[in-house]
Amino acid sequence: MNLFFFVLVAVAFGVTAIRQLLWSSGGDSPMQVLTNGMVEAATNSVNLAIGMVGVMALFLGLMKVAEEGGLLTILARLIRPLMVRLFPDVPADHPAMGAMILNLSANALGLGNAATPFGIRAMKELDRLNPEPGTATNAMALFLAINTSSVTLVPTSVIALRASVGSADPAAILSTTLFATFFSTLVAILAAKSLQRLFPVTTSSVAFSSASDSDSLPPIMMEGVGYPSWVSVTALVVLIGLIPVTIVYGRAISPWVLPVIMTGMLAFGYFRGVRVYEVFVEGAREGFEVAVRIIPYLVAILVAVGMFRASGALGYFTDFVGPLTAKIGLPADALTMAILRPLSGSGAQGYLASLLQNPAIGPDGYVGMLTSTLQGSSETTFYILAVYYGAIRIRRVRHTLAAALLGDLVGVAAAVFICSWLFSS
Repeated sequence: MNLFFFVLVAVAFGVTAIRQLLWSSGGDSPMQVLTNGMVEAATNSVNLAIGMVGVMALFLGLMKVAEEGGLLTILARLIRPLMVRLFPDVPADHPAMGAMILNLSANALGLGNAATPFGIRAMKELDRLNPEPGTATNAMALFLAINTSSVTLVPTSVIALRASVGSADPAAILSTTLFATFFSTLVAILAAKSLQRLFPVTTSSVAFSSASDSDSLPPIMMEGVGYPSWVSVTALVVLIGLIPVTIVYGRAISPWVLPVIMTGMLAFGYFRGVRVYEVFVEGAREGFEVAVRIIPYLVAILVAVGMFRASGALGYFTDFVGPLTAKIGLPADALTMAILRPLSGSGAQGYLASLLQNPAIGPDGYVGMLTSTLQGSSETTFYILAVYYGAIRIRRVRHTLAAALLGDLVGVAAAVFICSWLFSS
């Protein structure tokens, strides 16, 4: 992210300096235009964050109600039979299994803040089963490949951003995000399973601790049970069936999504004994804090992007690359988003915000829909690998990066395909 930020600013200044030296007269000078762009971008970034406060508070309040009502636990039990088959090297009653399930369940609901602690805990528990410390196991590689491409049911932060910039249909990306993440996850799993044979590790018997510090784990981690297999299979079939349904009837369904989500989550929490008002307010307070915390990141990236655009460099880049990538449905703006997303979550969020605020693009055009889908259906791959493996001092990642990036690539291709079909005019 440091390199990306510096390069944007340096290129913008360099291009503007050349234009300034060649400028004769008439209108504002290139340097004045650059200065105005910097100030305008800084102001817009704060205004954008303030505009997001209400929407972020709403979504995180609803998610807090669902979490307190036990929705994560229900999802964990639902996917447990599948997880046991995907990770045969992890004992079914080991704490690592519960932590992984909770992490993936939180990701599916867009609960990034809740997903990260579970993911780090899962890696620490998986490391207890590691016969070769410092080297990633097959289970670790598969878990992180799934984590970076996991199926997303509700991309809450992207919907919130789209709503804050005046989208006529903020939830329109639900179907495209589900489509893209389904295929990216499928390919990530297949890649991790296939590539592990090319990166063998020393196998040996290893004693593991089933729950030495179980008192600090959520209850579901230690229950060791899930719903019957037929329930999980039925849920998987329903999930797959939702993909064509949301594609065919997406425009008719999307106006219902947000009201149904709010009513459904509040009803779920209420009938599960949650004090919905108090819990909602607590979650909304967290949403306010999140919106405030991202202001520095938005200022940094939006000013850099604003300089890049005001300098004319973005126009030169688009003119050169656009005709090539546009032929496959990936305009230059979306290509930049696809490249940036695995590198930096905050950078990608800021770049998406700048695109959606651009009157020439907007949130509801093809580029706006595609970049929103890319943001909602992909993860900060390099960041996740650095944080999760850094937590347990893994130096040899083996095939993890290859499997994760392959999943990312397929996710981009799937997003281009579905957005081209639904939104390309």
